[in-house]
Amino acid sequence: MASFWTKTSANLSVLSVFFLLLICLPPGGGQKKKENLLSEKVDQMMEWSSRRSVVRMNGDKFRRFVKAPPRNYSVIVMFTALQPQRQCSVCRQANEEYQVLANSWRYSSAFSNKLFFTVVDYDEGADVFQQLNMNSAPTFMHFPAKGKPKRADTFDLQRIGFASEQLAKWIADRTDVQIRVFRPPNYSGTIALALLVSLVGGLLYLRRNNLEFIYNKTGWAMAALCVVFAMTSGQMWNHIRGPPYAHKNPQNGQVSYIHGSSQAQFVAESHIILLLNAAITMGMVLLNEAATSKGDVGKRRIICLVGLGLVVFFFSFLLSIFRSKYHGYPYSFLIK
Repeated sequence: MASFWTKTSANLSVLSVFFLLLICLPPGGGQKKKENLLSEKVDQMMEWSSRRSVVRMNGDKFRRFVKAPPRNYSVIVMFTALQPQRQCSVCRQANEEYQVLANSWRYSSAFSNKLFFTVVDYDEGADVFQQLNMNSAPTFMHFPAKGKPKRADTFDLQRIGFASEQLAKWIADRTDVQIRVFRPPNYSGTIALALLVSLVGGLLYLRRNNLEFIYNKTGWAMAALCVVFAMTSGQMWNHIRGPPYAHKNPQNGQVSYIHGSSQAQFVAESHIILLLNAAITMGMVLLNEAATSKGDVGKRRIICLVGLGLVVFFFSFLLSIFRSKYHGYPYSFLIK
């Protein structure tokens, strides 16, 4: 009987010590470890950002600092292919704009540890591309501090372009972080304007005794047509949106010069439209010349046929491009 009570007392003592330890131990040991891990990740990201505005990441860094919790900061990732053998000119252009944006954020007074800019190159993180089922570059994605990326967290590069200002607006919509873009000074426009003014001034000075060419209607008409062609082909849209020159499919290497959507275009596409409009206009000029001139009838007939051929063929080509962008448009002419 005494042995029974001795064992019972010993068991109670062990249980008492156990409960006392539970009470005395500080709660949230796992939470403390989580906070320490988060602090280490933030400190590491801040250290990298202090060296470079855009942090380069491979597969391991991406999974640890972007995908894996805990994380209380947002990350903008540019997935790209910058190696020369990839021959991705669009990637290089987009990278320049991305660097401008990241530098604007890094050296602004509002810079904090709530937003970081990173880049994953295909040759350094091919496994990341496979993990995200990504088959094109460049691509911009936002990884929020909480939750998984949504559809709007992927930047619509094809429709909006990759200008720094457009990227900053998209980031503001996704993170509420306002970034004022500061571009390095570019004096090429000023130099070009100065050269143009000097050239025109020199020409006028050399021809100061004979300025009849200023009143040449044909010259002014050609200059006006050049301005019209530039505006109607979308050059101003290119200047505002900054679209890529063309798009190369990384799977088959096929290059697209015409954008498949009516909401966007490539720079090469605007050049093609400009040439088509110029060819159609040339055809109309030849038709007018054939109808109004008083020269040889045979020559006028040839001019008429050439002008008619230019108008018919290139207008048909222009209409086919329109149909390829506005899907469902029912009309075509010669070329489908």
